[in-house]
Amino acid sequence: MHKVPANYASIDGQNFYKSLQALEKEVEALEVKLDFNEFRVYLMEKHAVKVAYYFIGYVPEYKSLYDQLRRQGYELKFKEVATHEDEIKGNVDVNLTLQSMVDYENYAKAVIIASDGDYACLVEYLHDKGKLECLIACSRGGCSYLLRKLHAKIRIFYLDDIMRDLYNRKETSQGQNPTSPLFIVITAFIIPRLDNLSSHCAG
Repeated sequence: MHKVPANYASIDGQNFYKSLQALEKEVEALEVKLDFNEFRVYLMEKHAVKVAYYFIGYVPEYKSLYDQLRRQGYELKFKEVATHEDEIKGNVDVNLTLQSMVDYENYAKAVIIASDGDYACLVEYLHDKGKLECLIACSRGGCSYLLRKLHAKIRIFYLDDIMRDLYNRKETSQGQNPTSPLFIVITAFIIPRLDNLSSHCAG
């Protein structure tokens, strides 16, 4: 039987976490935070994502964090990190782009989760080849103009909209207290361990 390719998601882990920190402050009145397990379910149900790559710089002492992400359904792709003035750098844009090309024949469409302008060429190429499901920008305010200007030809979703939408739907359907955290919860376990792995989105 012919196997129908599924969609693949590729997450720039540094972009993702840095943006989440900023978004949490913006929506803190709702007490909405991001749970990685819930987000993995969202990718599967909304975008038919079978494989979700999480690209991140590798630091040995964070092994327990990596194990947790794997249990939540992410396939980790590590980048060797460099240290500059006590700050850990592990930019993964080249790795993510290369993996998208390596797996090109294995997926139906790709979901790119990033805000960095370095991904504009990849996103546009995948769209032109009919291989782009959508872009999920980690941050509306921090999303590069090089990505935002593609909005007329590609589907772009923003994490803050996803957070609010899922919150509102659950609050309506379940009659939950609007001050209770629903969809997105970043645990205290994850936050301190990612502090040194974050980098700013490129303009």
